[in-house]
Amino acid sequence: MPSVFTHAVAAVALGAALLPRGTGPRPWFLGMVCAVLPDIDVVSFAFGVPYSAMFGHRGLSHSILFALLLSTLVTALAFRAGQWTGERPRIWVFFFAATTSHGILDAFTNGGLGIAFFAPFSATRYFFPVTPIEVSPIVHGFFSERGVRVLASEMVWVWAPALVLVAVCIGVRRLYPRHAS
Repeated sequence: MPSVFTHAVAAVALGAALLPRGTGPRPWFLGMVCAVLPDIDVVSFAFGVPYSAMFGHRGLSHSILFALLLSTLVTALAFRAGQWTGERPRIWVFFFAATTSHGILDAFTNGGLGIAFFAPFSATRYFFPVTPIEVSPIVHGFFSERGVRVLASEMVWVWAPALVLVAVCIGVRRLYPRHAS
C-alpha cells in the first residue's frame, strides 16, 4: 500500500479536479479521510483475520462497493438537507473518487495479495500489469531506510503526477474563470 500521506495527496489532486470553486475546507478534509479510510482493515490483524480474507487487508474496505457506500454516507452525514444542494452530486463524486483511489493506488504497488475490487461479490484480488510503487510497511519499518525508499517511489509515481494535475486545474480555472467552477 502507499503511505497514508500519499493517499491524502491523491485526494487533494482529485479535489482540485472535481470540487467546485470555493468549496471550503470540510469537503477537502473529508475527501482525504475517504482516501485513507480503506486501510482501517489493518485492525483485522489484531483479531487474527487472515490477510486474504474478505475482511482482511485490501479486502472489502478496498472495494468499489465500499467506496459507493462510504461516499454516500459521508455526503449524507456531512451536509444537511439544503446545504450544497446543487453541488451534492459533484461532492459525492469527489468522495467516491477519493475512496476508490485508495484501491487503485494499492493495485499499482509491488507487494501484498492484490485488491478485492469486486468484494463481496468476488474474492478475487487484482494488481495492475505494472506495479511501480514500492509497497509501504503495514506496521513497522516506515521510519527506516525502507520507508525512505517508499516515499521516494511515491513522490515519483503519485506526488509528481498529482502536482501536475493540481497545476493544470489551477491553470484551467484561471483561464476560464466562469466555466471551470
